[in-house]
Amino acid sequence: MTERPGRLRRITAEGELVPKDVSGLPEVFSSGQAGLFEVLISQDFASSGLVFLSYACGVESANHLCVARAKLGKDRLEDVEEIFRALPAKKGDAHYGGRMAQLPDASLIITLGDGFDFREQAQILGSHLGSVVRIGTDGVAPEDNPFIDSPDARPEVFSYGHRNVQGLVYDPVERLLISHEHGPRGGDEINVLRPGQNYGWPVISYGLDYTGARITPFTEYPNMEQPLLQWTPSIAPSGMTRYRGELFPEWQGDLFVGALADRSVRRVEFVDGKAEDVEALFKDLKARIRDVVTGPDGALYLLTDESDGRVLRVTPKP
Repeated sequence: MTERPGRLRRITAEGELVPKDVSGLPEVFSSGQAGLFEVLISQDFASSGLVFLSYACGVESANHLCVARAKLGKDRLEDVEEIFRALPAKKGDAHYGGRMAQLPDASLIITLGDGFDFREQAQILGSHLGSVVRIGTDGVAPEDNPFIDSPDARPEVFSYGHRNVQGLVYDPVERLLISHEHGPRGGDEINVLRPGQNYGWPVISYGLDYTGARITPFTEYPNMEQPLLQWTPSIAPSGMTRYRGELFPEWQGDLFVGALADRSVRRVEFVDGKAEDVEALFKDLKARIRDVVTGPDGALYLLTDESDGRVLRVTPKP
């Protein structure tokens, strides 16, 4: 588990937090929304011991979303190597994205934000800001990336036109890469990510600026993808899983989306490429939900966003 200031923690199978942090992390820029974001266990971890970390690096006047790989020892990271750095550098401490997923071919999908003050960059293929990228575990862009032969594009770009993608899951059953992104005042979106596609931001949006001003007159535009589902007003989504466990058979294939502003987990039925928000769960916790994952035991695990945050395990009633 990661903590934003730059700490990597272990929790035992019995639910006990190991007091000592994992050491050896790369230097993390921690300020505002910047910090240590996600830890991803490599699909070949049993043999390689590899993990991947996404984090903000640099300083307030010039910083990036970075990804490092490392081997996880007993209580420290070893052979730490930066394999991706978003370009160009940006000023400020907002909208990094930082979610990761690994595809069956072992390539990494990494989400980015638009940097908040640089939203026009999301339509520029020569910038990583406001895009989703795909790299190999060595950091090299795969040869079948959609813009690999475009001289004006970053070779790592997989899709673009994103605002701040904070939820990502690869579903091996339907072979779908599903994301959600945090809109402004409204316009939170769920999308299926496909290579080379433009998801519209900031040319199209269902949301308003935080001042109440209209960002764009368009909610749709030629050659720009429509969301499968959008939330207005915003629920402030953060973290997502597609349930494929055995403990809750009635939820098989549903998406569970953590919500910060709504202080809930939204259950979204996802069938035949259509998404419908059907209920808000765990409102009684009255907590901002930062992440939700499906455990190997079939339980749902929730991470609360609080000064005294909690990891909660959800199982069926006896």
